[in-house]
Amino acid sequence: MTTITETFELNNGLKMPKVGFGTWQTEPGKETYDAVSNALKAGYRFIDTAKAYGNEKSVGEAIADSDVDRSDIFVQTKLPGETKTYEQTLADFDSSLKALNLDYVDSYIIHAPWPWDQMGTNHDAENRDVWRAMQEIYKSGRAKSIGVSNFNSHDLANLLTWKDLTVTPAVDQIQYYIGYTQDSIVKTAEDNGIVVQAYSPLATGGLVGSPDLERLADKYSVSIPQLALRFVIQNGLAPLPKARSMAHIQANAKLDFEISDKDMAFLNRLTAEDHWHPTGD
Repeated sequence: MTTITETFELNNGLKMPKVGFGTWQTEPGKETYDAVSNALKAGYRFIDTAKAYGNEKSVGEAIADSDVDRSDIFVQTKLPGETKTYEQTLADFDSSLKALNLDYVDSYIIHAPWPWDQMGTNHDAENRDVWRAMQEIYKSGRAKSIGVSNFNSHDLANLLTWKDLTVTPAVDQIQYYIGYTQDSIVKTAEDNGIVVQAYSPLATGGLVGSPDLERLADKYSVSIPQLALRFVIQNGLAPLPKARSMAHIQANAKLDFEISDKDMAFLNRLTAEDHWHPTGD
């Protein structure tokens, strides 16, 4: 078994591959279809999409046309951050399932605790209303697990302390990369049995060109992206790299090496402000 098909066990016993394939900013149609098809051929078994990406239909078509059994693929999609009512949550889930042309998804998560044009605003009451619908979706069996994305410690606590909580979030997907590790959120999640997924694990290209990372990558005879992904895995998180070319997709899957404890400690001390800046969200 290779690293990308090794698994984390979620808090409901479901197995989730350690590395997901992201489709953010991947155009619907041929671009998404080809990227997901190539990812499955390269060995990925965890595909991440979202209603907001507009490419669920293309993701579903690639899965349907793949030689890989549906039961062997962990499919995750997301409820739009703008959706903050019980009724709309149920409607949006139905539309995502229809677009994907699947009977179920393995993970359904809230894309953000706030609408994207109101980042940072408080929607505690609305998020609990949404979670009520999420719990119903989970109990229906049409989502094998439910979780959140971009939730900070406060947002997590809002759900975890709710009197009507019956299903604890299985995952929290946050921005995470060398130099930007959001330790307090990760601790809150891990203390409550929530697995953290890392989006933008390569800082959307911002890590490339760092002398520190180049030196370490050379030491292990790997690329900076491979080093960055392995760093995330060894910190106990699931990275979600995205790529379009088969060469990059295959390279990102070659993670069967071990970063020493000393080098991990060095990488964990780095800060983005001192070394590099991401080129996007």
